[in-house]
Amino acid sequence: MSPALIAVAIVLAGAHASRPVFARGGRGRKDPDAERKGSRFLLGAGNFLIHWFMWAIGPVERGLLRIGATPDHMNAGGRIFGVLRGVLIALGHLEAGGWAIALAGVCDILDGRLARGQGLASPYGKFIDSTLDRFVETFAFLGFAVYFGGQTLGSLVVAAGLGGSLLVSYAQARGETVGVSGSGGLMQRAERLVLQILACLFDPTISRAMGWEEGTVLLGVLSLIAVASMGTAIYRTIWIALKLK
Repeated sequence: MSPALIAVAIVLAGAHASRPVFARGGRGRKDPDAERKGSRFLLGAGNFLIHWFMWAIGPVERGLLRIGATPDHMNAGGRIFGVLRGVLIALGHLEAGGWAIALAGVCDILDGRLARGQGLASPYGKFIDSTLDRFVETFAFLGFAVYFGGQTLGSLVVAAGLGGSLLVSYAQARGETVGVSGSGGLMQRAERLVLQILACLFDPTISRAMGWEEGTVLLGVLSLIAVASMGTAIYRTIWIALKLK
């Protein structure tokens, strides 16, 4: 069994074992940030996972607050891991790239939570965080582009995935400038990150087991991201346009 599969199995076992402790908190375990944002992960089907994850990283958040870590530290860590994931994927180290995506995502979450915990949340922080997220996502797709270099289908899927991902964010941002927040749809940033993590971690193992060329599973997942992202961008565009009309 690969190290990635072992690590994921340990995480899942830990999550299952901690369910009784988490459940004893009732509604008190519901994370305020996740509630405020509507917990739209997987169209609401992943609400439990979001609340559980926020609860699980609580000790890390409190520890960082105690040692005086700042949102800028988390922001820098997220960007470093974000760029690193693109480099690792480009070099063909998919499992390491998957862990880099996961660490970048955790840093991104802690960035906002530390800002709120320290009373540092501001329009500047919101702008720089969301904008740098787009840069990091672009670096990741550049890594995919290098990985699938020379494959016509792979290049098309990566280009469509990058375009769709940026259009999802652009539609929401433009909607907010005219007073309409269109944040719905299936393939939002959280879904894209989770799918990329799983694809990178499991592709080598699954591809070897099935006798496929490495990258086959990743290409299929990126195809799903591309199609669903385009669909989400179209949905948001139509929804915002109808609201404005």
